[in-house]
Amino acid sequence: MNGFDIVMVIAIILFARLGVRLVTRYIKMKKDSKNDEDASDIS
Repeated sequence: MNGFDIVMVIAIILFARLGVRLVTRYIKMKKDSKNDEDASDIS
């Protein structure tokens, strides 16, 4: 592995962590908005 490979591995790991965080946040927001819609339908 030369220096460029090491930089690429670090970049991939950082992007993967960021992507997982965004996906989990998006799913959480989607779930919360769905629950809000269900609550408004009941009342």
